[in-house]
Amino acid sequence: MADTENERRPSGELEASVLAALWAAGGPRTAAQIRASIPQPLARTTVATLLARLYEKGAIDRSPAGRGFAYRPVEDAHGLTARRMHRELDQDADRGLVLARFIEGLNPEDEAELRRLLEDGGQ
Repeated sequence: MADTENERRPSGELEASVLAALWAAGGPRTAAQIRASIPQPLARTTVATLLARLYEKGAIDRSPAGRGFAYRPVEDAHGLTARRMHRELDQDADRGLVLARFIEGLNPEDEAELRRLLEDGGQ
């Protein structure tokens, strides 16, 4: 049986922890501040790698701060989910079919909410 202390965690889980720390902070934070505020005990280099990945994905922005950077999220959690949905939609040439299949999979409450949002212009 594998030792859970040494098992690799999915990067998505770690990225989510970093984003959660940034959202909770309410303002720009350095890598050291982020590292101190996440529940997982991570190496400095791991946090730096996670921040670089999130920056490359466009999920966070950065500005010079001392000898490094201060990071901040570009959107809230809902905005990032919508961005992922757009990215998935953009990967298929037949957008209409993708949207149709998406709608087919909605439960009645979500379908009603989508209809309401479309009728209200997204408000």
